[in-house]
Amino acid sequence: AAFSTDGRGIFQTVGNGGPRRSTVHILQDHRGDGMGTWSTRGLRGSTLEEIINRTNEYYLEQGLALIQKIPTPITPVKMDKEHRQITLAYFEKRSTVDYIGAVQGIPVCFDAKECVAETFPLQNIHEHQVKFMEEFEHQGGIAFILIYYSSKNILYYMRFEELCVFWNRAKEGGRKSFRFEELDDRFFMEFLRGCYVPYLDAMNLDLEIRDELDKE
Repeated sequence: AAFSTDGRGIFQTVGNGGPRRSTVHILQDHRGDGMGTWSTRGLRGSTLEEIINRTNEYYLEQGLALIQKIPTPITPVKMDKEHRQITLAYFEKRSTVDYIGAVQGIPVCFDAKECVAETFPLQNIHEHQVKFMEEFEHQGGIAFILIYYSSKNILYYMRFEELCVFWNRAKEGGRKSFRFEELDDRFFMEFLRGCYVPYLDAMNLDLEIRDELDKE
């Protein structure tokens, strides 16, 4: 398969079955694109989840992707009847990933993590999550991890294949973490205008790499 563009920034994969939409370069940094501006140093009070949700809303408005946050089911134990708030609850089951959906016909799932240091402990990713992503990939989907390095104010798109390298290294008795300098420079991202995560650009590169590996 090869990549081409239809003139609107939407990439297509051209194979035996003809053109198939793949991913997009959408969050371009230019004036007049309808996106808000925000001069920022760090998240400025917004959580990573809020910024990803904002990005997903923008992708949906543009008709590019449908990505939803997966709520974690809880069972309330105590209620504040006066304020109608849950004050104590427990999780009904283990969560899988934070987000799931589709990007122009491609199933997508990913988890979002924050890291304050330059070393990311693999204990922050659970075995049942890796298993879910593995099964998701076997069904033809794309799974990845979004990591926000807060001390550097930079994001990283970790391909599932890369995650497996570190995960298997740990299971074989190696490091139980990975260092910032071990990561692939091509997949670092900056917040676009301080309030969007351009992960579709990284996903497009991920697809290009997979396409090249399929040719080998």
